Amino acid sequence: MILRIEDTDQNRFVKDAEEYIFESLSWCGIQFDEGVNEGGPFAPYRQSDRKVIYRRYAMQLIESGNAYYAFDTPVELEALRKKLESEKALNTSYSPVSRLTMQNSLTLSKQDVDAKLNSGANYVIRFKTPEKEDIQFTDIIRGEITVKSSALDDKVLFKSDGMPTYHLANVVDDYLMKISHVIRGEEWLPSLALHVMLYSAFGWGNEMPQFAHLPLILKPDGKGKLSKRDGDRLGFPVFPVEWVSPDNGEISSGFRESGYFPEAFVNILAFLGWNPGTEQEIFSMDELIASFSLERVGKSGARFDPDKAKWYNHQYLIQKDDSDLADDFRSIVSGKGIQASDDRIVKIIGLVKERTNFIKDFWEQSYFFFECPGSYDPQMVKKIWKENSSEIMNSFEKKLRDQDDFDAEHLDTMIKKFTEEQKIGIGQVMTPMRLALVGAAMGPGVTTIMELIGKDEVLKRINRILEAIKSN
Repeated sequence: MILRIEDTDQNRFVKDAEEYIFESLSWCGIQFDEGVNEGGPFAPYRQSDRKVIYRRYAMQLIESGNAYYAFDTPVELEALRKKLESEKALNTSYSPVSRLTMQNSLTLSKQDVDAKLNSGANYVIRFKTPEKEDIQFTDIIRGEITVKSSALDDKVLFKSDGMPTYHLANVVDDYLMKISHVIRGEEWLPSLALHVMLYSAFGWGNEMPQFAHLPLILKPDGKGKLSKRDGDRLGFPVFPVEWVSPDNGEISSGFRESGYFPEAFVNILAFLGWNPGTEQEIFSMDELIASFSLERVGKSGARFDPDKAKWYNHQYLIQKDDSDLADDFRSIVSGKGIQASDDRIVKIIGLVKERTNFIKDFWEQSYFFFECPGSYDPQMVKKIWKENSSEIMNSFEKKLRDQDDFDAEHLDTMIKKFTEEQKIGIGQVMTPMRLALVGAAMGPGVTTIMELIGKDEVLKRINRILEAIKSN
């Protein structure tokens, strides 16, 4: 697997983007055999460092008659487009028909061409698209495809700034680097005919890689291609790790910073457009490598579901050992000025992680283990606090004072005995106790909470809610 940096379009160059690519792929756990950092037998792996190679192959195409110099100015190109549009031409681009009316080495004498080149005139090298031919090729996902050359334009392959376009650079590099599969988004499918023709023009037709054009990732509503703006607008990440624009400082949230595990992120991506043909949804990287096939990639766009993405992260979260999550949760707790032992942290994680999708959710589900609730859910108070609830809680508080054993199992037995003696339902104790301990209808078992926060804190919280109820 090769990491090649394709940076031939200098107009779209983005500062720090290369480092961002390295960081994102590293976070995903994707490793490379060859590349910019790893080196390899086909170095250099940055296309801007391979300009001499591309020029040599561009010249080869000119010499074989498969490409030509074009000297047309932007004004002339715009005039051509408008003229063809006004004539309602089937092809309104620089094509096998229109090229014979333009300023290029097909229409100019060799002396004129040499003079322009020697004078430093701006030029591009265009591919000479065959006239009236059927271009046939196979895409692993799309199947057999036929394109009529009359519908194609003469694409620019090389620019006078010494840089190739994507089309030339990638075909040359894929051939020289012995690439077996070219896998990219379906928006590149219209370019495949040109790439096939380039392989043929170079005499490499029998050594073409296999091509596969993946379906687009769609917005959650399925209408249109997902963009980073959709994520910013709808509140979910689109970038793998956070990206800060070097132009304006605009921040685009990342899956990493949003709390996703890299394994979950990879699993999410794998299922956007692919399925294994079984009911299994959770795959490790090794399992994906063993199971994945391009033949099971669908043709239609894959809708991104933010809720399903959270579900994936939840699955990985609950599979992780509680001790492996402790450092991150301890940082959250410490950030609130609270110190807790490792044993306590690990126990609490085990109690709450089933209710969460991310480590950052742990605090919301466990704050009551560390601090007394600051308020009580008014709807819950109204619903469960009856006329005799304060009297029951007072009696229960006195009973708790006499308890030396405060583990959950003993407390369960004691509460059952207490309710039998008082001739009341167990809910008349447990529900007000949950309100006293947590402040809301949430959390693990009441006696489990009692054991973890300890006798003194439990008594303190019972008296606190009794005072709050009395004052209201």
